Amino acid sequence: MNHLVFLTPNTQEPFTTSDVIAAFAGIQHHTVTRLIQQHEADFKEFGILRFEIEEIKGRGQPAKRYQLNEEQATLLMTYLKNTAQVRAFKKELVRQFYAMRFELYKVQAAKMERRPVRVSMTDAIKALPDSPHKAMKYGQYTDLAYKLALGRTARQLRKDRGADKHAVASDYMTAEEISLVSDVENKIGVLIGIGMGYQEIKAKLTRRIM
Repeated sequence: MNHLVFLTPNTQEPFTTSDVIAAFAGIQHHTVTRLIQQHEADFKEFGILRFEIEEIKGRGQPAKRYQLNEEQATLLMTYLKNTAQVRAFKKELVRQFYAMRFELYKVQAAKMERRPVRVSMTDAIKALPDSPHKAMKYGQYTDLAYKLALGRTARQLRKDRGADKHAVASDYMTAEEISLVSDVENKIGVLIGIGMGYQEIKAKLTRRIM
């Protein structure tokens, strides 16, 4: 199956949507939204009932597209007829909610592991002799770490993933991507500490990684 569960960056709550449920359960979207509206109080017991308004092409009437957390989605499943397609969808939805929560845990762990590495790299930069361009080195080395680890600078990564230009790039990264960046930052910090300059570090790490 396709992706059924999503995670908004910098949040802790995976969700699915009413149109995804309708598509993969083999029922009309308006049937799903009607069930949600009929039992709205029940769904609100499990969190804020979020929705977006979408225009329906060819019609003037806008439609609500609900975002349901895991408990709300599970509740909705109890209101659907238990056809073979719905049962298969239920099982896959459970698997994907579990997988998304596990990925979220891994992202949090990777961020925690990266924090002291990041501090170590910035401390190494702080220890460099003062110069008119010293402040620029923080961004320069950060971009080098992202470029070597992921092939994109932090700015390019944010743009590719539809993030605001001021957003924290790691909020849009997987646990594996965060670990890759952290590994390069650790190497950069060590090389700065032994007296290597930017171009020398870039050349050395590019040869090693490539």
